[in-house]
Amino acid sequence: MSETLNDEDKMGAVLFQVQEDLRKLKCSLEKITTNERGNTLDIQALDAAIGKTESIIRKHAEDHLKTVTKQVLVLPRIEDLEKNKQIPKWIPALKSVPDVRPQREDLPGPSPGEKHKSALTMRLLCNPTHPHNRAILHQKFGISLPDVNKRSINAGKHQRVPTRSVVTLPAIEPKGRRSLATPGEDMGTDTSFLPASIHPKAASLHPREDSYPSKTGSRSRSNKQLKWEKDPRSTCKGSECTPLCTTKTPPPSASTSEDHEGIMQGANDLIPKSPQNSPVDVNISKYPFTIIKGQINPLAADFCHFKQSFSLCWSSVLDALEALKKLLRDFAVPLAKVSGECLVEFSHSLGTGWRKAPPVSGLLSVLGNWEEVSELVLRPGQRYKGEGGMEAAAIHIQSCWRRYLSRTAYLSHCRNKWAEGIIAVSWLMYSQKIRVRKALQARRVRQLENHRSRAQHLAADWKHIQSSKRTIIHIPSLGYPQRQRRHLRGLDILQNVQIGRLCDIRDENVEVIYVCPRHLGENILDYYASLLKCDEETNEEDTGSAEASSLSIRRFIILTPEAVDYFPTRNMCLSTLLKYSPRTLKRIRNLIQGKHAYIVGGVAHVDDLAVADELGVPILAPEPAVSELYSTKSGGRRIFAGAEVDVPPGQGDIYSLNQLHETLARLMTENIDVQRWLFKMDSEHGGRGTASCDVCHLSCYKGVLQESHRYGPESGTTEWIQESVLPRYLDEIPEWLSRYAQPVKTSCYSTWACFLETFLRQGGVVEAYPPSDCVTCLTVDLLLKPGGGVTMLSCGDQLHGSCQLEAIGSTVPQTSVQPQTLQSICMRVGQACLQHLIVGYVSVDLATFLNPDTMEQKPPVVPRYAVIGSHLFHSNLSMLYHNVFLMVCKAHGIGFNMKRKQGTIFAVYDGSERCRMGMIAVSEDLQGALVTFARNLSVIHQEISPSNMQGETNFKYLIKEVEDVLQMTVQNKM
Repeated sequence: MSETLNDEDKMGAVLFQVQEDLRKLKCSLEKITTNERGNTLDIQALDAAIGKTESIIRKHAEDHLKTVTKQVLVLPRIEDLEKNKQIPKWIPALKSVPDVRPQREDLPGPSPGEKHKSALTMRLLCNPTHPHNRAILHQKFGISLPDVNKRSINAGKHQRVPTRSVVTLPAIEPKGRRSLATPGEDMGTDTSFLPASIHPKAASLHPREDSYPSKTGSRSRSNKQLKWEKDPRSTCKGSECTPLCTTKTPPPSASTSEDHEGIMQGANDLIPKSPQNSPVDVNISKYPFTIIKGQINPLAADFCHFKQSFSLCWSSVLDALEALKKLLRDFAVPLAKVSGECLVEFSHSLGTGWRKAPPVSGLLSVLGNWEEVSELVLRPGQRYKGEGGMEAAAIHIQSCWRRYLSRTAYLSHCRNKWAEGIIAVSWLMYSQKIRVRKALQARRVRQLENHRSRAQHLAADWKHIQSSKRTIIHIPSLGYPQRQRRHLRGLDILQNVQIGRLCDIRDENVEVIYVCPRHLGENILDYYASLLKCDEETNEEDTGSAEASSLSIRRFIILTPEAVDYFPTRNMCLSTLLKYSPRTLKRIRNLIQGKHAYIVGGVAHVDDLAVADELGVPILAPEPAVSELYSTKSGGRRIFAGAEVDVPPGQGDIYSLNQLHETLARLMTENIDVQRWLFKMDSEHGGRGTASCDVCHLSCYKGVLQESHRYGPESGTTEWIQESVLPRYLDEIPEWLSRYAQPVKTSCYSTWACFLETFLRQGGVVEAYPPSDCVTCLTVDLLLKPGGGVTMLSCGDQLHGSCQLEAIGSTVPQTSVQPQTLQSICMRVGQACLQHLIVGYVSVDLATFLNPDTMEQKPPVVPRYAVIGSHLFHSNLSMLYHNVFLMVCKAHGIGFNMKRKQGTIFAVYDGSERCRMGMIAVSEDLQGALVTFARNLSVIHQEISPSNMQGETNFKYLIKEVEDVLQMTVQNKM
């Protein structure tokens, strides 16, 4: 019987060796993809041949196993169990072995009878001492098993962890299915009662079919993770191994690089972070052995015992052991204590992942002194002290250098690409801007040519147009430069001050389209409608016309561009807003269709040409470039010089500081008697861009004045006096200006430095202030007809507020100059403007003062006088609606008598803020008009200003100015 068993063992060993050789051959074939010539090998044909051979060997193994299973063997006596310590005891602990091999689908499966027999045999193998299994064993094989005490593996009541042993026998389950042994009431079975022929080696003769990689592409082993449950009571006896430690092994690393940086990348995973992951001390291991400097003594007793105990699964253990030895050699670890059980479990957890580098954390977890080894492995530079350290260091240095070069080149490439993109985008934007600029220039040139053509037709047909029905489109636009408009407060209200243009409908042949920069309320529209209607009713009584009253309201219309709501904070001029208001432009085209029409603008702007070109009508105004050139202070001096009109001493077109100092020193030397000098910006208006400085603050002025009086009044013109005075002025002027020059309106320019910066940027003039304490400025409105000719429309003396150079009203007509003299001056100025291609409506400001020799003013010549306040401001006016305000004024007797043509008329500019307005007081004499105007201001201020809320206003300054004028008129009469 023993010879038979020995032969059967040899047969099983041969079959096992053949199967192992086939497995290695198949694994080696999987690494080969191409030959040296680059042609793909037929791996499928080789795999099919190996599979066929493997199936034949498996069949013989199954037959051998069946033969062995059916034999009746004699079991040893129970009393000899304690004496025989070398009887192999094997409990299949294969639950922890993962099912990672894809199954083959081309092998024939077992029959139903074989399946039943396999399950029966599996149950007998797993637990032969179970009462039910002993009965089957006795009935089928005639074996009577003695009744022995069961061994308990439970250390306590609460520590019992039932386990299932998984045994896979390819001869029983050809398709690779796993059979689970049916657990009994207690799983602590003793495998010493297994038949002698059913040795653990027989279960490992043929690896499971599903351990081979599938060609049909089933799930990979790397997608599974194994979780091992810790059982401190498990033991290893003989070839039996039960897990003693718990490890959670991550999937094999995808990188096979031996570089230190790749190994150190998972440094946080090398040290277990919880007690469940901590390896068990090697002292409690049953199969410990040591590795010294990465080498194992093959003759050591502990290693030989470990190798003999796990000889059945040695192939997988050897792969893990070689990887561990290489890791220890690479990091020059002097001593490592290995737990054999943990190494076996780790090797089982790897499965087929041996082709990839096993995780470092898993390798270190099998060591008993893993803390010391981990500290050594994590030490910087340790990799270069081990095996191949010099080569690894060289490779690492070369890799870092190549990476540096590559990154430097890449960054340079990125910068170049970024620069290319920036340059390309900038060039595209520049090209697009150039194209748009050229298109705009071409459009403006075309608009200018159309304007010139229509202006010629307007000049040729002017007399005919003035005598026929016509439509006047009033666009009161202030086309100041953008830098100037940006700082103007209430630009829309300043433009709407010209709402008095509605009075053009006094001519029966005129229809007015007034473009308003603000939305006016219904009450304001009703107010103007009633005002113009009353005026027409008066004309009806005078002329006897019955149709004028009914048609007056139809002959004017007020339109507000829709772009006013689109750009509320841009401070655009009215012509620009109208340009971007297509609905308003369309309505105007419909209103003027088939009629004579022309545009009357304000301060010229290039968008005036765009609006005129869109409407197809001429503009009664000069070209924008001409208007911009001669509407400045320097341009005005050139016009007056061409008209041979007296101008104060001064010079224009000053753009530098040295030029300012030299010009001022020369003018002061030539005009020693001038007590004050004015500095005026070219583009500002209303006293905003004006500063002054008195010469009395010059230390050298008294000496120069004494010398001038000593040598006579004409001494200032002598050359030798100018040469002696000029250097002294040049030395003192810079400090004199910085200390004593003051802007007139400090709300716009607080200091001389701020004023000087803007003055030099825009350009300006230096002028002498009139040599009198009583200076009156008057404004004359002229119409320069396109066909030639000048008409003086109105003239009035200015009324000033807090700033002596800012006009907020006027008295009409003027009483400062003789009408003949004023008429002569205006005609000469108008002709000079026509010579410079200036047409349309022009306002001329003149300064008058009392003759210090005669102390006379010119006498009045007209029967009606009016005081006009066009820029009245009071913050408390916003508390009253306009209809309430008019009722309050009516209650105090403030109104206009249409029959006597005397009284007060208000001009309303704004329907929302209601802080600004205009007022006209008309009387038979100048004194009565001034008194009415001042009384109205006082009454309005008292009505809208409580004692605790006076508000901001210019009423007080204007009342004081009127009182000064009244005093002057009384003196003139006396």
